[in-house]
Amino acid sequence: MIYLNNISLSFADRKIFDNIAWMIPEKSRIGLVGDNGAGKTTLFKAILGTVDLDDGAIDIPNRKNRTIGYLPQDLVELEPLPLMDYLRKKSGIAEIEETLKEQESRMSRCDPDSVEYHETMKAYEASAARFQSVEGYRFEAKAGQILGGFGFREKDFSRNCTDFSGGWKMRILIALILLSNPDIMLLDEPTNHLDTESMEWLESYLKNYHGTLITIAHDRVFLDKIVNQIVELSNHRLTVYKGNYSYYLAEKERRLDALKKQMELQRSEIKKTQEFIERFRYKATKSRQVQSRIRMLERFEIIELERQERKVHIQFPEAPKSGREVVSVRQASKNYGDVTVFSSVDLAVHRGEKIAMVGVNGAGKSTLARLLSGMEEPSSGTVTYGLHVSMAFFSQESAGNLDYRRTVWDEVLVAGSRSNDQERRNLLGAFLFSGDDIYKEISVLSGGEKSRLALLKILLQDSNLLILDEPTNHLDLKTKDIFQSALLSYSGTVVIVSHDRFFLDRLVHRVIEIRDGQCHEYLGNYSYFIQKRAELSATAPEAPVHRASQEPAGSSDMGRPSAAERPPDGKDGMPGRKTFKSKEEKRLEAEVRNHLSRITKVLKDDLAVVEDRIAHLEEKKGENEKTLCAPDIHKEPQKIKQLNQDLLDIARELETLYTAWDDLTQKLEA
Repeated sequence: MIYLNNISLSFADRKIFDNIAWMIPEKSRIGLVGDNGAGKTTLFKAILGTVDLDDGAIDIPNRKNRTIGYLPQDLVELEPLPLMDYLRKKSGIAEIEETLKEQESRMSRCDPDSVEYHETMKAYEASAARFQSVEGYRFEAKAGQILGGFGFREKDFSRNCTDFSGGWKMRILIALILLSNPDIMLLDEPTNHLDTESMEWLESYLKNYHGTLITIAHDRVFLDKIVNQIVELSNHRLTVYKGNYSYYLAEKERRLDALKKQMELQRSEIKKTQEFIERFRYKATKSRQVQSRIRMLERFEIIELERQERKVHIQFPEAPKSGREVVSVRQASKNYGDVTVFSSVDLAVHRGEKIAMVGVNGAGKSTLARLLSGMEEPSSGTVTYGLHVSMAFFSQESAGNLDYRRTVWDEVLVAGSRSNDQERRNLLGAFLFSGDDIYKEISVLSGGEKSRLALLKILLQDSNLLILDEPTNHLDLKTKDIFQSALLSYSGTVVIVSHDRFFLDRLVHRVIEIRDGQCHEYLGNYSYFIQKRAELSATAPEAPVHRASQEPAGSSDMGRPSAAERPPDGKDGMPGRKTFKSKEEKRLEAEVRNHLSRITKVLKDDLAVVEDRIAHLEEKKGENEKTLCAPDIHKEPQKIKQLNQDLLDIARELETLYTAWDDLTQKLEA
């Protein structure tokens, strides 16, 4: 149990908690949500005991014997130890092992009949029991499983923790928490630094966790899968919703509608009561009824809607028109020393496209984004921009977007010349920077505030190409939805790196997966990509790979020809000698036939989608051309302009689809 006993907290003149009372039962699975700055992280720190409350207390019964695993939102530095040694030390395994060694050494020097020997033996048995209770004997296997789930390879286990990047360090911290199996788990944005595969693995692992889990997350898919209770921190108070995030959204809307109706009924009743009082105030025969209604009015508890937090308002300016091909990558490779991130990449981005770049951590998504933005040069190959392309880049490292030495206002002043001072102040207000907030140093801003400021800077630029590397990591769910809507209405071109599944699903219509140093294209949204990737995985020849090692498993059939490699006519290659196929050979041949059938089905399905789209666009093209030939069309110049623009867009998309059709038909023939 965790008890919040009427806690209150303020920072200067800003109230965070106001007399909050909350009881968290054992084995709860809670998603803590609220706007940026509402105090979610502060509440975690209060539970940990690292924040002093103004009033009230947080009580965890038997706290000394309870373990709490805490994942902070901000990056932290790790000790300069090899990865596996660090996990051993921080999980307490190394300490128990050292104690056992010392006790074994002491017993070896003692007389077996002495009191010291028996006391040491007793202590040794207690240490051994403790070692067994924390599964010390299977630590290596368990650690390997968890690290493999997060994308680490076996050769990483001996690497120094300080050699890993910030995102990988956060994975190490999550792995440490899972290894420690604490009684209470407090996870502050655990999905921020995970790729889709690692996120799905974590979701699967947490389903079997039996302790108390409280998580702050801006990933609604994660919340829907993991929690069964949403607690919203808003206006210094907590509101509990018994369900996942989707339930919370629907229930919150239902409660608000019910409260509005109740408020309207109360106002109607108050109005009728006041009218009765005014009408009969001076009639002696009605004085008793009048006094009764006056007392009734005094007892009314006025229903008011909760004060709504101001919302961020994001609207991109109209994008200046660029050339049809916005950016082109030809035979690009990128190496860092002896490490090749990707090679021979060909990619063309066309005007108006909204493209997602996805892949496991380390696949090269951010590297390719930096190449597209011009922040880095390819080791070989070319990156070429089209006509009139004006690019704005958002880096996932906030230090790459902002100068921490400046104030908010100074940063906005140097961001661009599209607006005057008053327009800049209006934009700052729309992004929730008002009053003295604009004179804060950037270094003291929260992660969400830094992200909002970096997005605001992009709005001040006349761009028609946005390259966004994890722009939603520190945005709360409301701001994320507003940002998504702004991108949907943006008339320019968008290339986005993100692991937010819900965010990408509505936004993009083309997915580029970076895998094994190559780009793989999927013409559809994120759900289409997931579906096709699963189908391709199911139809691919089985090759067991342990994610931690990335080394192919051995095969007992090494050197033996497969069914597909054997003579097709039932002969073994010796003239005049007919052989009969065994059950195993028939089974292998059936597997090959089924495998080819599944591959063919996937290709045919893809081809049907492409052909349907081509037919639709050609029909639309014919309609537009027919309209342009109408006798009175010259009277509508705007319509002529729009029709011509549509025809250009259709021609561009048809060109891509014809290429895809040709590629699919060649694969089918093969």
